[in-house]
Amino acid sequence: MRGTAFAAGGQGPFGNPATGAPGTDASVSAPAVIELRGITRIYSTGRLEVAALRGVDLDVWQGDFLAIVGPSGSGKSTMMNIIGCLDRPTAGSYRLGGTPVEQLSDDDLARVRGRAIGFVFQSFNLLPRTSALENVATPLLYQGVSRKERHARAQAALERLGLGERVHHEPSELSGGQQQRVAIARALVTEPALILADEPTGNLDSQAGADVIALLHELNASGTTIVLITHDSDVAVQALRQVHVRDGLLVQ
Repeated sequence: MRGTAFAAGGQGPFGNPATGAPGTDASVSAPAVIELRGITRIYSTGRLEVAALRGVDLDVWQGDFLAIVGPSGSGKSTMMNIIGCLDRPTAGSYRLGGTPVEQLSDDDLARVRGRAIGFVFQSFNLLPRTSALENVATPLLYQGVSRKERHARAQAALERLGLGERVHHEPSELSGGQQQRVAIARALVTEPALILADEPTGNLDSQAGADVIALLHELNASGTTIVLITHDSDVAVQALRQVHVRDGLLVQ
């Protein structure tokens, strides 16, 4: 599987047409999928201001498997929200696949989020009383994909994750590990350039958690870029590399 293009104007998956890197020869490596420069996020409550992030620089490359590690309150969730285009920084610049995110309108940001990023959450976020097939097909509905194609692609994603016999089961009829696999299938069905996994093993037992990490490795080996957010060092070491967040800063 490979990530789909998400920039407007006929650009390639991660920047300018053909080359994949702005202003370079095609033989040069593609630019970073994620480029954060001086990212600051300040939350204001009345007269109180809290700096959740303080001048963060980070590059994530195509095919990377990065763990962002930190305790509660460190700023890692704020980083996830900014990387996932769920929030905007107070200062600094963010390029996603070469596209300056801060220049996008809210509608364009929503389109980038829907097409370029697949989200996997700790709490699964599946629709209750809705089959696995329909849960996985839902993101395609917002892209205007026909019902027949939505179901075909959702079926294929579920079969790929070993859930071909569970397509008509509702979340309450599935184990925690199976629910997370449905959530991953939903993240994959749009063929995103990036999977953003927020504590994906947090609600799972050790075996189901290990299965999910193994699945993320399999997806990464097939070319998908993965950013994993976790507080658990045992989970973080499963990634190819790690960055640590503390008090809104990246630390060694």
